[in-house]
Amino acid sequence: MTKHIAIITVVYNNYTILDEFCDSLRSQSIKNFHLYIADASSNKQPIDISDFPHTILPIENKGYAHGVNEGLKQAKSDGIEHFCVINDDVYFEKTFVADLEKSFQSHPKTVFGGKIYYASGYEFHKDRYESKDLGNVLWYAGGAVDWNHATTSHRGVDDVDQGQYNTEEKTDFITGCLTCFDKATLDAIGFWDEKYFLYYEDADFCERAKRENIDLWYTPEIRIWHKNAQSTEGSGSALHQSFQKKSHLKYALRYAPFRTKVHVLKNYFLSLRDSNFSDTTK
Repeated sequence: MTKHIAIITVVYNNYTILDEFCDSLRSQSIKNFHLYIADASSNKQPIDISDFPHTILPIENKGYAHGVNEGLKQAKSDGIEHFCVINDDVYFEKTFVADLEKSFQSHPKTVFGGKIYYASGYEFHKDRYESKDLGNVLWYAGGAVDWNHATTSHRGVDDVDQGQYNTEEKTDFITGCLTCFDKATLDAIGFWDEKYFLYYEDADFCERAKRENIDLWYTPEIRIWHKNAQSTEGSGSALHQSFQKKSHLKYALRYAPFRTKVHVLKNYFLSLRDSNFSDTTK
């Protein structure tokens, strides 16, 4: 049994999103965890948790990676060697921590993630599914990297889960919505790169892992439900797209083949031009 698992999340202003997240932790079949909440909110409020181990870390809003790192540093200082970085806009089953523990035992010095569903009502395509499918629509079931465009993608996204992604296997990308690793991995890779304010910090972490010959695993036994993009005004919002474009550029310029770097750089400046033109014509 692992001594402890640090569950690390970052909250920004939306405190109500923590209610279902914390309720999921209260219902766990085993209590072998310590929750770390990095609170980057502009107007900080009390977070009332009294029934399981936790640490609140008031921090400046320097981006998601900064919040993750503050949690990791505190957990390491507390002697914890197993880390689960997870969004606060999720909920999960009562076996979540037990399933994490099994994966930490079977996959030392790796990075692993689980099967992630859209929370019911948060699907991107609102009219595609029957009511019986809600809560069973996949958001992530393994990931890939397209180096022709320097983008990451989610396998199975928008598919109804029918068991087609139930095999544990290596993968090329693990979303920061749920990223797990141990101290040996962290010591080899280092902390998350705070040059990414939001988005692609997870892709960067995965790429550094692969370059250190550290495997990435998709483990479908671990399941969570995601209220997609609640920290950025919703999926597809202007804020969501702005953060993605800036972080995508950083990621491409660091890791992509030269031809892709030129392509991404050109498109980035064209998008800025188009955005400025749109603003001046309103």
